[in-house]
Amino acid sequence: MTGAHDRRHAGFRERARVAEARASLLDVVAAHERTETVAVADAAGRTLAEPTEAARAAPGYERAAMDGYAVRARDTFGASERDPAVLRAAETMGPDAAVRVHTGSELPDGADAVVMIEDTSEYGDDVEVLDAVAARENVGAADEDVAADQRLHDAGHRLRPSDLGLLKESGVREVSAYDRPEIAVIPTGEELVQADPEPGEMIETNGLTVSRLVESWGGRARYRDVVTDDADALRAAIERDLDADVVVTTGGSSVGERDLTPDVVESLGRLVFHGVALKPGHPVAAGVVEDTPVICLPGYPVACIVNAVQFLRPALKRAGGTPVPAFPNVEAELSGKLRSEPGVRTYARVTLDEAADGRIAAPVHTNGSGILSTVALADGWVVVPESVEGYAAGETVTVEQWEVSP
Repeated sequence: MTGAHDRRHAGFRERARVAEARASLLDVVAAHERTETVAVADAAGRTLAEPTEAARAAPGYERAAMDGYAVRARDTFGASERDPAVLRAAETMGPDAAVRVHTGSELPDGADAVVMIEDTSEYGDDVEVLDAVAARENVGAADEDVAADQRLHDAGHRLRPSDLGLLKESGVREVSAYDRPEIAVIPTGEELVQADPEPGEMIETNGLTVSRLVESWGGRARYRDVVTDDADALRAAIERDLDADVVVTTGGSSVGERDLTPDVVESLGRLVFHGVALKPGHPVAAGVVEDTPVICLPGYPVACIVNAVQFLRPALKRAGGTPVPAFPNVEAELSGKLRSEPGVRTYARVTLDEAADGRIAAPVHTNGSGILSTVALADGWVVVPESVEGYAAGETVTVEQWEVSP
């Protein structure tokens, strides 16, 4: 393999910028366009393939907006505490009648207003109205919440739990949603075990973490067994899952003797990039085999997560035909210096503390990208652009809370 030999000899002298690498990856990811009908009760987190419209108005009837009495507004004209309007307590509406209602109850036929209970006094079978009301006062319209045929959501909207209640209230029982993108997750490395590691062995965490990230981002993960560092075994594993929308491997993506995954991808198809100017995790690669994108994530846990967020997440969204939502972020003051290499985009982990005058971001200092706790116990990261050589203590920075956004 001449290309593999050249890469191992050269290392990563030429590294793509993050934005350039992401764009080149997305060029080989196609939206699958598969849809299915999903019951509203089961549709949380699903992305709409078609717009939704209300099947009926909600609540569907005029209702009392206050506890009190339903009346005809004209029967209360001129009423005041000095000169109350005297109405008769009744079960049904009629001239000079008042029907007891509660907030949310249906407005009786013939009534057009509600007098609040605190503006009335009861004397036997009579109700004194101490303040006049206008027509429609304290009355909720039949379409106060939702109008019949109202557009509720556009295609591409990811349904939240609150959306489900609105759809159900509006008479919508099922929706057309994009099928979840299928992502094959293949952990690699002859040293990986699932439990009880011996000296020299390591617990497999990357495949588990990436699989759960896939599901949190709206995909369906095939979490495969560990594949050893063998070209034939890696080739068979990738070929097995070429029916997935995206194949992602973890580990073996650098240029060492046991880093075989990029070479295998290139032997089966072509590499799109190998090596990106970001920290942690520059030895990331991506390619395409028989029209299926393959992303090769680094084996160090923090590097694996950073690259999964930067490359796998947008590829998954593209495969599902949905936009990539921005991360929520907060502004905070740095309690210590953040260093960054010029020309490299750095994802610096921080913890957040609430101070008397605002948020304080404390850098998580570590020399490697293999310490999983530095990302698992962090509250987010600060993205240091390629053009910036770090940030000084006391500067205000933006903290991306990458694990919050779908």
